[in-house]
Amino acid sequence: MQTSRPTVSYIEIVRKKSNTMEHTFSQIESDLKEKKQKKVIKCVVWDLDDTIWQGVLLENDQLVLREGIVDILKTLDSWGIINSIASKNNYDDAIRMLERFGIREYFLYPQIHWDLKSNSIQKIKEKLNIGMDAIAFIDDQPFERDEVAFVHEQVNCLDVGSIGQVLEWFKPRFITEESSLRRKMYLDDEVRHQEEQEIGNNRKFLESLALTFSIQAATVNDLQRVEELTLRTNQLNATGYSYTYEELEALIQSPDHHLFVAELIDKYGSYGKIGVAMVECNPQTWTLKLLLMSCRVMSRGVGGVLLNYIMNLARQKGCTLQAEFLPTDRNRLMYVTYKFAGFTEAGQLTNGGVLLSHSLAEEVPYAEYINLSLPE
Repeated sequence: MQTSRPTVSYIEIVRKKSNTMEHTFSQIESDLKEKKQKKVIKCVVWDLDDTIWQGVLLENDQLVLREGIVDILKTLDSWGIINSIASKNNYDDAIRMLERFGIREYFLYPQIHWDLKSNSIQKIKEKLNIGMDAIAFIDDQPFERDEVAFVHEQVNCLDVGSIGQVLEWFKPRFITEESSLRRKMYLDDEVRHQEEQEIGNNRKFLESLALTFSIQAATVNDLQRVEELTLRTNQLNATGYSYTYEELEALIQSPDHHLFVAELIDKYGSYGKIGVAMVECNPQTWTLKLLLMSCRVMSRGVGGVLLNYIMNLARQKGCTLQAEFLPTDRNRLMYVTYKFAGFTEAGQLTNGGVLLSHSLAEEVPYAEYINLSLPE
């Protein structure tokens, strides 16, 4: 759930920059107030019969791929939007047909069986670890769409006649390097999961991954990915805020703010940029205004590394540290992360959130199995 946020302090930042671009403060303020968050679709779940292809597999029809469907699948995939399947069919027969059409590789976690499609979508959601409102379901049958909508009211259920608008509706604002690699990253996670099951011991498994956690000050080249993370990350986002490229660009030029990005790499490859922290710096107190981590790394034991770094850095600067937490319907785990790190409640925010604080009495150690790469 994306929440509206107070914009006064950030408008001041944008105003400083806007003087060189002949924008007025009132125009900037109006633009921010009127900005609407575009719905972020992370997965499109497709029916097969009379949707992906024309005809019914079980009835031995002469199946033909729907016109333009291959280009749509490839484009969504290149944008980092996962394709999956919820179809009532025989699994082996359907997979063989997808392979014959040359499109099997584009579908992750296909659910092809005779169970309810709402159950199929639940399984896909759990596999991808995303929210129901990030899923679009396309089916030619009104009954199937209604069944899914009844059970999962947040799923975007679309008739097959909407296929022509899918790319227009779901196109992200930016296509990042991580976007084009997203399907591969999920496949790599499957390999990691299999190895974890074989090893059995979670600590030994994490040690075997040769994890490298890199933190750096954000540059202009990172901002598209940072905006994407603030839009896509809901569960591990301490405030639920999302930021535009323009707001982020102003922040990295502000002497009163630090914007950090984190990347995780293991022996299988890079997870990409998976963490963001933004700190407002006053002479005596630092305030964490944004802290988020991609859900894809929840099980890697790295959720607290970026927070620990901020804590240690503030301590080195002789500052106390505060953090803003704004509860949403999904981010309870971030509150637990703060409390586990030793933060205590210090007051209420005007937007309904909680202000947390930490004394920073001692330096925080990092996990021994993680190789750290920190800014100079």
